[in-house]
Amino acid sequence: MELLLTILGALGGFESVKWAVTTWLHRRTDARRENASADALENDTCRAQVDWLEKRLLQRDAKIDALYIELRQAQTDLLQLVHEKHALELRLKEAEIRRCDVRGCSGRKPPGDF
Repeated sequence: MELLLTILGALGGFESVKWAVTTWLHRRTDARRENASADALENDTCRAQVDWLEKRLLQRDAKIDALYIELRQAQTDLLQLVHEKHALELRLKEAEIRRCDVRGCSGRKPPGDF
């Protein structure tokens, strides 16, 4: 018994006993606090990741919108070129129909009324 008291005195006396009892009594509360702290850190990490992903989605949406605008502009330009080409082809066909094949009639107007 004397040895036990000597060891207890060497380890901190009454304060070590008080600390051991307090730790033993509050072990569940401390465990819940640690779990809550870990959960809070995990939630903060998830929120930060969600915020980052939302920003990334907004950036991609803006990029996609810009690409669609560029695509529509290119399509409009190509459609305009197609219309111009068809108008030129129509004028070429009309000129072929009105062509005068008789010798020496380069200045003559063909008789057709189109």
